[in-house]
Amino acid sequence: MQGKESFIGPEEIIRKKSEYLIPCVYHFYKEPMQVVRGEGQYLFDHQDKRYLDFYGGVSVLNAGHCHPEIVDKICEQVKTLQHTTTIYLTQPIVDLAERLAQITPENLKKSFFCASGSEANEGALLLAQIYTGKHEFLSLYNGLHGRTKLTMSITGLKFWRTDSNPVGGISFVPDAYCYRCNFNLKYPDCNIECAKQIEKIIETSTSGEIAAFIAEPIQGNGGIITPPDEYFKVVREILDKYGILFITDEVQTGFGRTGKMFAIEHSGVKPDIMTFAKSISNGTPVGGFITSDKIAASYTRPGASTFGGNPVTSVSALARSEEQRQFHLIENAKKMGAHLKEKLKELQDKHILIGDVRGKGLMLGAELVNQGKEPAVQETDIILEYMKDKGVLIGKTGANRNVLAFQPSLIITEDNIDELVDVLDGALCYVEKHKE
Repeated sequence: MQGKESFIGPEEIIRKKSEYLIPCVYHFYKEPMQVVRGEGQYLFDHQDKRYLDFYGGVSVLNAGHCHPEIVDKICEQVKTLQHTTTIYLTQPIVDLAERLAQITPENLKKSFFCASGSEANEGALLLAQIYTGKHEFLSLYNGLHGRTKLTMSITGLKFWRTDSNPVGGISFVPDAYCYRCNFNLKYPDCNIECAKQIEKIIETSTSGEIAAFIAEPIQGNGGIITPPDEYFKVVREILDKYGILFITDEVQTGFGRTGKMFAIEHSGVKPDIMTFAKSISNGTPVGGFITSDKIAASYTRPGASTFGGNPVTSVSALARSEEQRQFHLIENAKKMGAHLKEKLKELQDKHILIGDVRGKGLMLGAELVNQGKEPAVQETDIILEYMKDKGVLIGKTGANRNVLAFQPSLIITEDNIDELVDVLDGALCYVEKHKE
């Protein structure tokens, strides 16, 4: 490990960022720290201050930072064969594909690997067009699917749509944002009107030549928006009626995060294509999509990804899968998620600033609001800064960036949750006191 004297510090990093990085590369906090080390559910800064990490690289580090067994497998692979690309035969890529076929919904079998979630979604959308021969897409309000041309165009969040000339042929449909219902209805009396509106949009706003509907089972950057379990059942019936494929974007929600292997499993609906990235390899860059034999058979022209299925990233993903199985991380996500949600709801009863608590497993959000559900944007930033100073890191999401996001490693304990809740309680009290 580097000595403290060799770290350049936050101020110099910010100076170099300003000089050498494109300005879109932003960071959290008015007074950020320089992160230099990770271990389990903790991060350490350049002054060796420890932080309880409740954001986990945004749903990436399901097995924790620098997991020893995973790191050992990565190092062993780097020393023997680091890279070849898919034009040569290597074993890790096919072993990983086989593992995915074993753990994804039973209709999914054949994978394509790339290096990020954006690429995964871009590839899945292309596959849908190839298979169906159709060209339009449906996407949800408040969805985020990537930073490439098409995936940015299909993103329903203004914050992430920086392209001034988006791709056409995309129709956005209402999401199941029950706290801020698009129709001013209440669940369950609403009869899932948001889902039923999809048919009306198909009939009135499209050519009818729709290749696929893409959706996150829980909308991460949208604000941990969590639909009722029956939502996707209603959606699936409409899609089947019109011959539209369903792509589930599991980039944030996959691999145990929500208390099931994949979040779409909560609904009992089987997707036609599933995309994945982030936590599949616990920190090395892997993305991809998986589909059925029938749909996969339509993609026959040569395709490749220079780093997709790389021996190192594939071995990392396989090692993460084994650690997840051996240490029952999905079960822990379900158990700890229930405990954390209960504690957050207790804080909601105590603090008027928390308008809603939602999510599943260890993908939870708390939406902060002022009177009349006005997004508490400044308060959110104050809370994040306060908690960072106290040694706890969380995220913020939502269209207005006013939703506290809790997406820690799946190895966290009740003591970790109690520490988080205690610090969050203090942060809320601090904000409320200074608003008086």
